[in-house]
Amino acid sequence: MNIKVNSWLFANAFALGILLVNLTNIPVNSQGRSIVKIDGSSTVYPISEAVAEEFQKKARGRVQVTVGISGTGGGFKKFCSSNNAVQTHISNASRPIKDKEKKMCAEAGVKFMEIPVAYDAITVVVNKQNPLTNATTAELKKMWEPAATGRIKKWNQVNSNWPDLPLKLYGPGADSGTFDYFTDEIVGNSGDSRTDYTPSEDDNVLVQRVSNDKSALAYFGYTYYEENKNKLKALKINGVAPSSSTVSNGTYKPLARLSSSMSILKQ
Repeated sequence: MNIKVNSWLFANAFALGILLVNLTNIPVNSQGRSIVKIDGSSTVYPISEAVAEEFQKKARGRVQVTVGISGTGGGFKKFCSSNNAVQTHISNASRPIKDKEKKMCAEAGVKFMEIPVAYDAITVVVNKQNPLTNATTAELKKMWEPAATGRIKKWNQVNSNWPDLPLKLYGPGADSGTFDYFTDEIVGNSGDSRTDYTPSEDDNVLVQRVSNDKSALAYFGYTYYEENKNKLKALKINGVAPSSSTVSNGTYKPLARLSSSMSILKQ
């Protein structure tokens, strides 16, 4: 496969392609084509979309692959559905599957295998006009913790040396694996976050908001920053910038993570 994965760190596109090939009991549509349904993480979406496109070319019209964005949590709800009709064959995930999701799959008779796809760097971005270049994990926690709701409204409330401007925050919604991972690593407990920020499961929406607002800050997967680096500035975290080298050598922490895909088999 000739797939562009330069925006992913150690992307295992071939593993996902093999997964598509080996899926069984795939439904057939009215045109006589098999349908493979993928949904879940917006972070994993770009590589799934690229692999799906290449796979469909190789299949010469015999297979149709659809790729959706419901967020990691939303994807698992479809993946582990007890409905007799299979809602998804592959679930993209930017975090490990939770125990409650494993239980939901087990109760629905859904068996799965986890295939690592890529190492990713959650990237904190600001507008190009923002003078900041670095943020510490302590500053990010002060900015995003539940206690900041309705209280931390300006940049200089986080750090007195920062601009005296409104602090406008954007980020993934609660169904996002990126949200789970970020809150766990930065705030200290998965799911704990201030509530007065603007959420979206579509990372392209977050890119647009930050690129058009000099007071904005957001976080999302590295690929969305790399594809829009002409519009955004990535902050160093504790002095370390996100990149393939800083993820591979372990210095970009704590926001480096392993993303994965699941395959679904219903008995």
